[in-house]
Amino acid sequence: MSNEIIAPENLVYAKPALMNDTLMHYCPGCSHGEVHKLVAEVIEEMGMEEKTVGVCPVGCAVFAYRYLDIDWQEAAHGRAPAVATGIKRLWPDRMVFTYQGDGDLACIGTAESIHALNRGENIVMIFINNAIYGMTGGQMAPTTLIGQKTATCPYGRDPILHGYPLNMTELAAHLEGTCYVTRQSVETVAAIRSAKRALRKAFDASMAGKGSSLVEFISTCNSGWKVTPVEANKWMQENMFAKYPKGDLKDTTNG
Repeated sequence: MSNEIIAPENLVYAKPALMNDTLMHYCPGCSHGEVHKLVAEVIEEMGMEEKTVGVCPVGCAVFAYRYLDIDWQEAAHGRAPAVATGIKRLWPDRMVFTYQGDGDLACIGTAESIHALNRGENIVMIFINNAIYGMTGGQMAPTTLIGQKTATCPYGRDPILHGYPLNMTELAAHLEGTCYVTRQSVETVAAIRSAKRALRKAFDASMAGKGSSLVEFISTCNSGWKVTPVEANKWMQENMFAKYPKGDLKDTTNG
């Protein structure tokens, strides 16, 4: 085995300028940190640092404003799309996005989400889907898979008792107000590159006034799933991608 040591000057990590040095509260292996980094990179590359407003509600995403040095607005649980609508209509020259988990966007805020998308508000909704309520104890979420065990369905989700998982992104793709609807992930380098392109397309569309965009990220919650980060990525690939297939579901941005 080689004892070669990589020189410190050759260890390069290009942290986006918009990401500050605040210690993140996310669990090791969580997908949130990588998505934060991509959002920061896209905003910087667009030169929109001074004209971007993010809206974060309750849940694991609640402290997003601590890590990205842009303007932020806090929203009540599930109400981020309504708040973002008001901001974008007041300041149409701003780039406005929400950052929401599945319990927030697809359950507590289902009405706000669907109606903002259907109205064609020129905002981007970033949707972190890890199939569980990660912050509040690992309860079943609308996106929890059939058979998946959580704190509130310890024997696995049973459709007779609990209903079926909600494919929020498929619903959004059928709404007239949406211009770009996509599902991405960040577990590999190739996936990260695809996700970044999707975010850029969504942000560009919002500034071009083409309608609403929903960018879903199939994500891990190794703490809630009670597995290691490596096992979480594997479980996500083997189970979640079958129910929530990745790729663009709707794209009218070139029309």
